[in-house]
Amino acid sequence: METNNWRNEESRQKIVNKIMDTLQRHMPQTGADGMNELKKIALRFEEKIYTVAMSQQDYLRRISLKMLSLESKANGPSNHFPGSSPGNNQRPLDPGEGNTKKANLLHRRLIRLVT
Repeated sequence: METNNWRNEESRQKIVNKIMDTLQRHMPQTGADGMNELKKIALRFEEKIYTVAMSQQDYLRRISLKMLSLESKANGPSNHFPGSSPGNNQRPLDPGEGNTKKANLLHRRLIRLVT
């Protein structure tokens, strides 16, 4: 992982584009005005995290967690987990465990994107 490269504009623009993709999937906008608004949101989102991040790893972790949070909110809460149906003696899966795995996967994808 190149830690000296993460603060350049090209790397940051890749992250903004990835944020835009996520926003477009969950907040479809039509027309130029809608796309401009999503772009502004993505830029503010990235800028806030960029400002507080102490390292590339911290930056990507924060972006990953926020994007995962957005994905989770867009999909709505789910009360059904495999193994939690009545009559099944298996313990329901821990919903936090799945979120951690998803955040780690997203984090690895973002690392590949900027390196």
